[in-house]
Amino acid sequence: MKLTLRIWRQKGPGDKGAMVEYPVDGISEDASFLEMLDVLNEELIAKGEEPVAFDHDCREGICGMCSLVINGTPHGPERNTTTCQLHMRKFRDGEVIDVEPWRAKAFPVVKDLVVDRGAFDRIIKSGGFISAPTGTAPEAHSTPVPKPDADRAFEAAECIGCGACVAACPNGSASLFLGAKVTHLGLMPQGQPERWDRVVSMLETHDAEGFGGCTNTGECTVACPKGIPLDVIGRLNHDYIKATAGGRKQ
Repeated sequence: MKLTLRIWRQKGPGDKGAMVEYPVDGISEDASFLEMLDVLNEELIAKGEEPVAFDHDCREGICGMCSLVINGTPHGPERNTTTCQLHMRKFRDGEVIDVEPWRAKAFPVVKDLVVDRGAFDRIIKSGGFISAPTGTAPEAHSTPVPKPDADRAFEAAECIGCGACVAACPNGSASLFLGAKVTHLGLMPQGQPERWDRVVSMLETHDAEGFGGCTNTGECTVACPKGIPLDVIGRLNHDYIKATAGGRKQ
């Protein structure tokens, strides 16, 4: 495949970035999108030019590091697929492809396609955990969990914290990410001790980090590579209202 890449280049957080055009040729349709960028970077290095900085780690669709907006869509054109699992056969020979970083106030650009997603870490630090007493482990199945709750918690736990929801949201909201974490922990018996403090603390941190509010446009769940459903935001709102109203009941 022969392609034209228009890639966002930015030397640092305080610099003004711009789209730079790069031709690439001989790209296998079986290559992943990140492998294609590796080929480009090898060519740039061979010519003595600065390679394109981009985040990546596991390349197995698990870690959430591959944060790229491809032709205006976080993670690219294929639904429920991370950038690292996106293959070049999803594009046409001769196509022009725009590659940009996540665009959000809370995700400042570090360099080129790399953004600082430390805000997510601070949200988790403020409440995304459970109390785990030390000592002998309890007997298996000693605390029954209804099957619907277990299934629902597992579904929410699939969130990999990539931030595609934020990049897709016109308000730059992380409500889908936050809703997934609150839903996951709030449905489990182990998550009950901190349930009410958790949702208040995490939402306050979310707002303080500069994320916008949710207006139910649904772009977040469309962009999510793990298909986290929009209604986790409903549970987030439910728990927050209960926590702040003082009802604090299931």
